[in-house]
Amino acid sequence: MANSKIILAGGTGFLGAVLEKHFASLGWEVVVLTRKPSRDGEVAWDGESLGEWCRELEDADAIVNLCGRSVDCRYTPANRRLIMDSRLKPTRAIGEAIARCARPPQVWLNCSSATIYRHTFGTPWDETGADFTPTHAVHDEFSLEVIHAWEGAFNTAPAPHTRKVALRTTMVLGHARNSVFPVLRRLARLGLGGRMGSGRQFVSWLHQEDFCRAVEWLVSHEDVSGPVNLAAPNPLTNAEMMGLFRELVGMPAGLPAAEWMLEIGAFFLRTETELILKSRRVIPGKLLAGGFQFRYPTLQAALQNLAAS
Repeated sequence: MANSKIILAGGTGFLGAVLEKHFASLGWEVVVLTRKPSRDGEVAWDGESLGEWCRELEDADAIVNLCGRSVDCRYTPANRRLIMDSRLKPTRAIGEAIARCARPPQVWLNCSSATIYRHTFGTPWDETGADFTPTHAVHDEFSLEVIHAWEGAFNTAPAPHTRKVALRTTMVLGHARNSVFPVLRRLARLGLGGRMGSGRQFVSWLHQEDFCRAVEWLVSHEDVSGPVNLAAPNPLTNAEMMGLFRELVGMPAGLPAAEWMLEIGAFFLRTETELILKSRRVIPGKLLAGGFQFRYPTLQAALQNLAAS
């Protein structure tokens, strides 16, 4: 849309970079809110207090909040506090800024996570899923606490004239260093691309191009609000996923990693095994019902595209 404007809060990371490129290619004005602006189109903010950045929201078509410290760390008390604050403070600040706008943004898309759904090997979760019970076997109590608080801050923010969409995002595959694609491809090349744990746990994922296209679709579809699952329609098991990575690099076999091995590795890598062992079987109910067309509905197609690009 000509003369359209989108704000990307915390937009200097992987997802922000691909969204900025996508919307800029459509002719949109893209403004990135960041703590350390260094180029045109970037505006300073601290992620928690109001300031000059609030002016950018006036008459904007959309704002996407991408803020949130990585959960790829040990859940120490200090890290728990940082993870929670890095999500709640920017969400509350944006809500307060929107409430003060004379001409607020038409839509506010706030990142969330599909980790909100219960660990399951059975029926996949769509947005109607209501069982968010923690599964102690995968130690996901803290993750659920974070997401409930995050969506709670978003839902309670007063924005009566702005449509709100919670982006329950799955694992997004791309070329950036903090995307899992280059990591798993490297493991497969090294002969370490076997199943992780039992290999039965489901993996939900999304190609970076479909992520951008889904955000664009949600901005333009005024009848869609509330939680939306950003996931490809075909989740698969960890064993199946690793098999496709081995096929991609021409490696006939891969050393499997037992659960106890993952626990030791996670300790030394300063991360948590929940990120690998929780079975996330999520499907994009609202996107499919609305007629959204995925360019990469299967992981095999997504991996082939990323390997060729």
